[in-house]
Amino acid sequence: MIQKLKDNIFLIISVLLCLFILAEVNYPQLAPQSELALFAMLGLIVVFLRYPIHSRFADNPVFQTLDVALIGSVIVCFGYVVTQTEPIFQGFWLDGQSLGDRAGAEPLLDYIVGAVGLVLVLEATRRSIGVTLPLLSLAFLFYAGFGQFMPDALFPHRGYSVQRIVSQTFLHSQGTFGIALRVMFTYVFLFVLFGTLLERTGATSYVLDLARRVFGASAGAPAKVAVLSSGMMGSLSGSAVANTATTGTFTIPLMQRSGFQPTIAGGIEAAASSGGALVPPIMGAAAYMMLEIVEPTVTYLEIIRAALLPAILYYTGMLCMVHFSARELAKAKSAKSGRHVRDPEAASTDAQEQKRGKLLTLQGFIFFAAFVTLIGVLLIGATAFRAVSWSLLVVIAISLLGYLIRRIRGQHSTTETGVDASDLRQGVSFLISPCERAAQSGVSLIAAAACVGIILGVVTLTGIGSKLPSTLLPLAATNLMLALFFLMISTIILGMGLPSSVCYLLMAILVGPVLLDLGVVPLAAHFFIFYFGMMSMVTPPVALAAYAAAAIAGSGIMATAFAAFRFALVGFALPYAFVLRPALLWLDSDGGTPELWAVFGNFSLTLVGTVILAAAIAGYIFNKLSLWARCILFVAALILFFLPTDVQFIWIHGIVIVASIAIFYYNWREKEAHYEKPS
Repeated sequence: MIQKLKDNIFLIISVLLCLFILAEVNYPQLAPQSELALFAMLGLIVVFLRYPIHSRFADNPVFQTLDVALIGSVIVCFGYVVTQTEPIFQGFWLDGQSLGDRAGAEPLLDYIVGAVGLVLVLEATRRSIGVTLPLLSLAFLFYAGFGQFMPDALFPHRGYSVQRIVSQTFLHSQGTFGIALRVMFTYVFLFVLFGTLLERTGATSYVLDLARRVFGASAGAPAKVAVLSSGMMGSLSGSAVANTATTGTFTIPLMQRSGFQPTIAGGIEAAASSGGALVPPIMGAAAYMMLEIVEPTVTYLEIIRAALLPAILYYTGMLCMVHFSARELAKAKSAKSGRHVRDPEAASTDAQEQKRGKLLTLQGFIFFAAFVTLIGVLLIGATAFRAVSWSLLVVIAISLLGYLIRRIRGQHSTTETGVDASDLRQGVSFLISPCERAAQSGVSLIAAAACVGIILGVVTLTGIGSKLPSTLLPLAATNLMLALFFLMISTIILGMGLPSSVCYLLMAILVGPVLLDLGVVPLAAHFFIFYFGMMSMVTPPVALAAYAAAAIAGSGIMATAFAAFRFALVGFALPYAFVLRPALLWLDSDGGTPELWAVFGNFSLTLVGTVILAAAIAGYIFNKLSLWARCILFVAALILFFLPTDVQFIWIHGIVIVASIAIFYYNWREKEAHYEKPS
């Protein structure tokens, strides 16, 4: 009975959350802190409804009652912030002043509400994403209170009272209701809703079919389908783990049926899904955070443009890795059978293709109309949230129009559009499912953003944000590569226990200035952190995307994690390349617009290096590569990635490319001619 009531409340709150964000973002009526307080309140209510204190106590009436009490506390604490901020409630203001006006002289009730609010944020974050971030937040709170007792290595300060800490981290706009929650409210949640709505209309099946059509009967076609579809769907969800769980359900069994080992199939899917948040135009939450953090400020279109070439390079490297691995697998099969073997899942019959084309006409139209609308509205100068709002309206309108046309024609089958007709008959109920999915997916980020706000509040209060870079900078001894290496390691370690967007936010604020002091283009520095925040999803031992893939593939967790790491290795070299060559991000060394020839030249060299690096890692081109050939190719790829493209180094690039071509040609000549032509 209690569970049914909680489900009904969850449904209502999910719809309210989505409608509130859509309305308030486009037509704001509340004060900034009030709208964030309501946003956090609705998000935390959903967390306490959907995430039990522990899975063993999910059905325990005592703990269900505790959840109800926590929900009531959320309403009281966050509602208190709203009533003490909005002028309409001026009659209830303590001392006749708003919450902001009495900063530094808050009455006892303010501190009590703030302290309880902090506990609620920490508990909601623990339930939704685990203990890492809450423990990190507690460590920062401890640091704020006892900084005077810290050794010199831990950046001591004079220490602050509990009242000052509570005021900084919860009651005002530099903590819980700060930039992290603002980004989630303004950008991220709307894009989460956009992705769930597209999925509801059949975008997942359309993308999978589109990928099948692109690769047809080529070597390793099922794995290439996984790479392309995961990249496209990952751009919608922005979550490596969610994308792995969604598309991996289709692609991993497809790869296994074509002969890939479960470990390899899971690794390919995890690596492809992790790169999805790097693919424009939607990308991950960190991309929207850049709008608020990067100085000088950048536009959303500039971020999309900067992300385009690195995304192409990442997925080119993955496709090459998959292609070489598939050729090796096909050779092994042929050696066993004595004849040429093709992928059993690589192609469909003409009748199946024709049927699929008819089934997916409306899905494809919805998919492309949504993206054209998104990009078109951005191009006319609208903000990102206004663009995605228009895209949502277009998706809903086309879906409903398609249903009405089918009804007029007397077609009642739900398989033609991927849209459930029983939902559409109920009108607005068609929107309920995406709202539920968006709330389920997005509330963990809401809780995490509120928790990160605690850390950022302490950073602002204590000044550690300026102390840490000043320590790392001498450590790097003004060596850019060393500074990049330290930043990569710290980002990956932090990203092992945090969502990639949260990892990016912390690193960008704490240590990102190190790169700026070393003369790196600001946007390139932020993309560097962004990339390694995503790569932490496939970096052992805590590779969360690989864990999800292993569960679907039925393979070993660590073996799948190392396979994902190997397939994503190109993604570990790319950030160094675009920091050293900002033309890959459509930037010159001063952050301006580069010459077209510079973009083309840098991209071409890096693209060749990507193919060479993929061959070196795979150890196979037309035939198995010897160890010495792999080493030469690996060094050649690093030269093409990192050596400057100045005129005096062109001859070195030329020698490297010629040597690599020679190895490719030699490997082709060595290819064993034991394949029999198919009968």
